[in-house]
Amino acid sequence: MRYYEVEPAAVYRQVARDHMTQWSDAFEPGRPGGFDDFPNRAFLERVLPELRGITDVLEYGCGTGPAACFLASRGLRVDAVDLDPQAIGLARQFAEERGLRVNFGVQDVCRWPAADQRYDLVVDSYCLQNIVLDEDRAAVFRGVRDRLAPAGRYLISTALYTPDRVYDEELQYDSATGICYRDGLPYRRHLTAAALRAELTKAGFTVLLLTGGDVVARAAR
Repeated sequence: MRYYEVEPAAVYRQVARDHMTQWSDAFEPGRPGGFDDFPNRAFLERVLPELRGITDVLEYGCGTGPAACFLASRGLRVDAVDLDPQAIGLARQFAEERGLRVNFGVQDVCRWPAADQRYDLVVDSYCLQNIVLDEDRAAVFRGVRDRLAPAGRYLISTALYTPDRVYDEELQYDSATGICYRDGLPYRRHLTAAALRAELTKAGFTVLLLTGGDVVARAAR
C-alpha cells in the first residue's frame, strides 16, 4: 500500500460498518446534516451559477459520492472516481437510492491512464491535501490538464496551513514543504495560500480565485 491508500481503507471500513454516509462522519461522530451536508457544498453552490456551458464533470477523490450526487442533481453528466473500492460501492448505493445517474469508478489519480475524454469541470473535494509528495501531486495536475476542455475550470477545496492549527508530536509539520508527518510517514500537505497558488501556476494553471482553501483555476493558455 502507498501512503495515501492506508487511511481511506480504514476510514471507509468504519463508514460502512457504522452506517455512516461519508468521510467526515468518521472524524465528527454524530455530525448533523447527513449525506447532503458535505464540506465543499457551499463553495460549489457559490461558484456553479457563475460558470457557463458546464455539461460534463469529473470529480476525483469522490469518496462516497455526496458532491458527485449534488452535481448530478443539477442536471450535469458526472464521472466520479476514488481509489477505494468500498467507497465507490457506497457511492453507487447512495446515488441509486436518490435516483441519480453517476458513472463511478475505482481509480488512483496518481496513476492516471491516458485521457480519453475532456471535461468542462474537474472537481477536487478535499482530496489534494492527502496527496503529499511532489511527484504524486504533479501526476494529479498532469491528469487534470489532460482532461480539462479548453475553456474548462478546475475547482479545488483543500485544507491550508493556518497558524492556529495544532501541530504536535502526533502530527509533525515541516514548514519548508508544508508536509505533515504522522508516525514518520507523509500524511497531509498543508500549504499556505501563496504556496498553493505558486504550485498551481508552476503546474500549468492560472488561478482565478483562491479563498480559504477554495480554488477556481483553468489551464494556462
